[in-house]
Amino acid sequence: MSATTKSKIKDISELNNIAKSVRLKILHMLTNAGSGHTGGSLSAADVAVAIYFSKMNFNPQDPSWKDRDRFILSKGHAAPLLYAIMAEARYFPEETLDNLRQIESPLQGHPCCKRLAGVEVSTGSLGQGLSVANGIALGLRLDNNPARVYCIMGDGETQEGQVWEAAMTAAHYRIDNLCAVIDKNGLQIDGPVSKVMNIEPVADKWSAFGWHVIEIDGHNMEQIVIALDKAESVKGKPTMIIANTTKGKGVSFFENKVEYHGITPTREELAKAVVEINNG
Repeated sequence: MSATTKSKIKDISELNNIAKSVRLKILHMLTNAGSGHTGGSLSAADVAVAIYFSKMNFNPQDPSWKDRDRFILSKGHAAPLLYAIMAEARYFPEETLDNLRQIESPLQGHPCCKRLAGVEVSTGSLGQGLSVANGIALGLRLDNNPARVYCIMGDGETQEGQVWEAAMTAAHYRIDNLCAVIDKNGLQIDGPVSKVMNIEPVADKWSAFGWHVIEIDGHNMEQIVIALDKAESVKGKPTMIIANTTKGKGVSFFENKVEYHGITPTREELAKAVVEINNG
């Protein structure tokens, strides 16, 4: 029988320190690669860190352990976030991060489950992750497996029609071993979400579809941990956590700037960002 990698972390300051480390890893690998997605990787960092280190059961030495909790990064362009967390959790050596987006690298521009053990499913075609999470969660239920499924989506991603088919399905089948999170940073590659295709009222929509909805500050680690604990206690329906976040969070000159959706830091920007994060 495999065991979890370590005891779950509930200390808020420790989780915040991990989030800092993850942000630094994201920035370093993106700068080295010279391509990739900065803003959305940074905005979802706090939520993803809390999911992995305060809630999930997993084992880097046995990534296919049948009783592991599953994590689906539906917004697959934020792959640097997932890789930084996996390095933090010791799925692979930290120096592997230097190979982001290189030919034949396991760290592709979008997560690829055939190249990197610990990636549950290849993602990046937006709108599909929640459907995959539904299927995995239903399969676990059929196997009487108590593991849970976590899925992070982008707010712009919820403009995809398949998301709402998945929302309806999850509620219909009462998939209560599923917790989804919307990284609601308000920006997508073409501009403000509200202008490209307004998704409001977000909370009311998910509630109307039959989900238990929790709305939080997606950068307040205490609120995130409490929300994840509440989600685990909800029975008979799936839970949606709406995390209000800031694109590019942690680096003041990246924050709320749509151009940093898909632009990487320069060496000069990296040096300034490292100082800012370390002093934050």
